[in-house]
Amino acid sequence: MKSPDRARRALFACVCISGCALAQAPDPGAAKPPVPAWAIPGSATHRQEPPPRDFHRETITLNDPIGIFDGQSDVGAALAPGSASYDASGKTYTIKSAGYNIWYSRDEFRFLWKKLSDDVSIAADIAFPDPKGYGDRKAVLVIRQSLEDDSRQVVVALHGEGMIQLAQRPEKGALTRDREYRIGGRGRPTGKSPDSLVNDLAKRIGLEKRGDSFQLFVSIEGEPMHPFGPPITLDIKGPFYAGIGFCSHLPDTVDTAVLSNVVLATKAGKVQ
Repeated sequence: MKSPDRARRALFACVCISGCALAQAPDPGAAKPPVPAWAIPGSATHRQEPPPRDFHRETITLNDPIGIFDGQSDVGAALAPGSASYDASGKTYTIKSAGYNIWYSRDEFRFLWKKLSDDVSIAADIAFPDPKGYGDRKAVLVIRQSLEDDSRQVVVALHGEGMIQLAQRPEKGALTRDREYRIGGRGRPTGKSPDSLVNDLAKRIGLEKRGDSFQLFVSIEGEPMHPFGPPITLDIKGPFYAGIGFCSHLPDTVDTAVLSNVVLATKAGKVQ
C-alpha cells in the first residue's frame, strides 16, 4: 500500500489523463510540507538513509511535447515543483528541479521523456549554472520502465562535483546499485597546491541501449565520445520511457541543469 502524502498533493490542482496525474498551478496558500528526516542530504552531522519501502508519491506529468520529447514529469513529486524550457537554436533544455535523490528504492527528479521500444542512443552536454549548488546534484540520461517513482531503470548521471555514474534499479522497488567513476588530475592551475587533486567535470555523457546491454559513454574535454567501463545487463521491455532529467539532491530546493546538443536516436551506435 502506497503511503499518502496529502501535504504535497495540496500544492497542486490535479486532473487525471491517460493514467497520469496531470498538474501545474501550485496553491500559494498551502502549507509547506515538512521534509522527512530520511530525505535530508548527508553531511558531517547527518547520515542520509533510504526512504521507507512503503513511502511513495504519485508522479505528476505534463503530456505536452517539449523539443524532441513527448512529455515531462516530476517523478516522485518532489516537495517543490520542477519545470523545463527548450531553446531550439542550441537544442538546449534548461531543467529546474528539487528532489531528495535518484537513488535507493525511489526517485525524485524532473524527467523529459519519449516512449520508445528496442535500441536507443542518448547523449547530451551538461552544465550546472550555479557553482554553489549541492555537490551531489545530478543531471541524468534515463531509460525506465514506467513513470512510477520506484520503476526499474538504468541511469547515467553526471554529478555536480564530477562523479560519473552508471546505475540500475534491477526490479521495481529494489535498491539501486551502480558503478562510479571519479576523474581528475594533479598539477592543475586551479589546485591549492601542485599535489592537489582537481576533479574533472565531463563535457558530455551518453547512454546506449543495445538489446539488454546498457553502455556508458563519456567525453571529458570534447574528444569523440567513447565507451567508459563495462556495460550492465537489464531486461527493460518496450514500450519504456527514455530521456533526460535533473535532481538538485535537496528535497525542497530547486536548482538548475542545462543539457544541450541533445541526441535521442531510436537505434544503437548513435551516441555522439
